[in-house]
Amino acid sequence: MSDDRHAQAAEILGATSVARTRLGSADSQRASRRWWDADADDYHRTHAEFLGVDSPGGEFVWCPEGLHEGDVHLLGEDLAGKRVLEIGCGSAPCARWLTGQGAYAVGLDLSMGMLRRGLAAMTAGGRRAPLVQAGAEALPFADESFDAACSAFGAVPFVADSAAVMREVARVLRPGGRWVFSVNHPMRWIFPDDPGPGGLRATMPYFDRTPYVEVDADGEPTYVEHHRTLGDRVREIVGAGLVLDDLVEPDWPEWLEREWGQWSPLRGQIFPGTAIFVTHKPA
Repeated sequence: MSDDRHAQAAEILGATSVARTRLGSADSQRASRRWWDADADDYHRTHAEFLGVDSPGGEFVWCPEGLHEGDVHLLGEDLAGKRVLEIGCGSAPCARWLTGQGAYAVGLDLSMGMLRRGLAAMTAGGRRAPLVQAGAEALPFADESFDAACSAFGAVPFVADSAAVMREVARVLRPGGRWVFSVNHPMRWIFPDDPGPGGLRATMPYFDRTPYVEVDADGEPTYVEHHRTLGDRVREIVGAGLVLDDLVEPDWPEWLEREWGQWSPLRGQIFPGTAIFVTHKPA
């Protein structure tokens, strides 16, 4: 994780090493807050243009494959007047894009560093959306207060108890409401985070759910990513009382030559990098 793309985080957090160890919710949340606060500037230096962070209206890109909500309508064709919660919004380009579609969108993220970047984009002009700093495992909203919820690679892969996230989303959704979230495809867990040929060789057991953790010199976690199998994700969705409508595995588009961390044309043409779960709360 600590390379030139994350130079500022490396400077702030110091030298880190990889530790395969289980973390609970509190430790995972603390590590994620530390990492995303420290990495916010570098993350946006690398990805802001692709995500439309600084465009006046924001953009809603689901994944490194470039799938755009304006083309696929996973949240529905008509969002006008809908209350939509974005979980793990980062700098909230998706929430701002939703506002432009007539929705009342709210962005939630754990990291103040990421939220400040979103505030800066809104202050510079364009659409706005209210932002809330909070974790995804305990949403600070009333029951049945949103018509839809979404997350584009936010929160879900980084929490210790993603089943709790599903239950919380089900709680705040109104009957009939959609919950759509994208995550790194579970099969990616077995390959190294290498966009080149080295990333084509399976090295990790798919069924090993021990999280990937980086720790600082004092052994304090600075970054964490949790693994769930496809079956785990389905069980968490169903266990929360939600209905799984679709599982989207985006193809790598021919026009896209951009690398994003472990995502690359080479790997994308062989196996999926993203899984998008489309669900709803029964009416």
